[in-house]
Amino acid sequence: MRIIPAIDIIDGKCVRLSKGDYDTKKIYNESPLEVAKEFEAHGIEFLHLVDLDGAKSKHIVNHKVLEQIASQTRLKIDFGGGLKTDDDLRIAFESGAKQITGGSIAVKDRDTFKNWLTKFGADKIILGADAKDEKVAVSGWLEESKEELIPFIQEYQKDGVSYVICTDISKDGMLEGPSFDLYTKILEECQVEHNRDSVSLSAVENLKLIASGGISHFDELPKLAELGCEGTIIGKAIYEGRISMKQLEGFILKH
Repeated sequence: MRIIPAIDIIDGKCVRLSKGDYDTKKIYNESPLEVAKEFEAHGIEFLHLVDLDGAKSKHIVNHKVLEQIASQTRLKIDFGGGLKTDDDLRIAFESGAKQITGGSIAVKDRDTFKNWLTKFGADKIILGADAKDEKVAVSGWLEESKEELIPFIQEYQKDGVSYVICTDISKDGMLEGPSFDLYTKILEECQVEHNRDSVSLSAVENLKLIASGGISHFDELPKLAELGCEGTIIGKAIYEGRISMKQLEGFILKH
């Protein structure tokens, strides 16, 4: 299971929110690059970079921060937040993103998102399936859609989606533990549905579920790995010192 630390950006600074609420903003570092370099120094290979200004503005905003980190570290960055057009994606990829995450766009403009899958390939496009009460949330979690989470993922699997980041918003930033039951349900039901529909088994086997939200203790990581999560995104637990970089380094070496 890949360990993927998160850096969320507002006004070019490294911040964290609770439950996606911008009013709960806490600044952890003025320099996201400094934070990224520290991750890299401890054997981290991947980074989840979120443009919260972009999510609110509905277009890419903090691409200069992405460019800085991509050009001054070897981290493989997945970038998300406000990506709505082909031009947004062009800027993100040119600025050094290895993958991009599309959330709201996948709900509100399916044709564009499906076109990205065709144009850039499923290995570069991550479906951001963030949920509250198993309903998909959009617009930086400021809105709740009527989309049911699991059918939403299943539908996009049929279009070739491989990577899915799922955040339970009620858990995000709360340090209360991740949604083990939800991830178990996704991994089980998506596979059952695909087998029932006789969809190519490769689509099932290639579902790479990335857990996000609520990670609070190191002991939760082996449990997520055991469930079958392909990766886990860790944010506040690192910044608040609940999980040490030394622990993460040890986990990476063992796995």
